[in-house]
Amino acid sequence: MTAKEISALSPAEITTKLRETREQLLQLRLRKQTGQVEKPHLLRSYRKDIARLETVLTAKKKSAPAAA
Repeated sequence: MTAKEISALSPAEITTKLRETREQLLQLRLRKQTGQVEKPHLLRSYRKDIARLETVLTAKKKSAPAAA
């Protein structure tokens, strides 16, 4: 998910996506511990997606009071 796609979402949608991505990362980590990961590159991808989501969400929260 790119930063442009994320910035087009509302804060509520970003929060939902963030929760889903964290859940996916948790499941992947659990599977990694048991040696069942087929796509280990997804770990890094999910971490980066979470960072992007949090960055855009923080920026939107900071700009919302200034705009109001």
